[in-house]
Amino acid sequence: MATVLIVEDDPINLRVFSKILTKRGGLTVRGTENVDEVMKIAQQGEVDIILMDVSLSHSVYQGEAVDGIRITQLLKSNPKTANLPIILVTAHAMEGDREDFLKKSGADGYISKPVVDHEQFVAQVITTIKNHQKN
Repeated sequence: MATVLIVEDDPINLRVFSKILTKRGGLTVRGTENVDEVMKIAQQGEVDIILMDVSLSHSVYQGEAVDGIRITQLLKSNPKTANLPIILVTAHAMEGDREDFLKKSGADGYISKPVVDHEQFVAQVITTIKNHQKN
């Protein structure tokens, strides 16, 4: 069974995503917005994928405020975590945001909030995990 780390500062979104992924996807879910914890979990290989909120309002890493784009950049630039799939999750769904966020961050996918199609949401997460397990 695959494990998903949800990096999200809204407890309601965290709970909703967790329920969808566990009940519909049969996945194990962990959640945090603590950046040190995210880095530790990722470096220790404890998860198969990260769902990263783009707008983390309280996140600080090594003394500087960071958002989901910056955290993704840090993970993708570290050889230990570079191959860990990361899907950005954001309510910023303006024209061009998807491509811009993906290019800036190096993330593997993008999901806009609110998640309306639960089956598609689960399918995208599982497909991303499977595609990375092949490589």
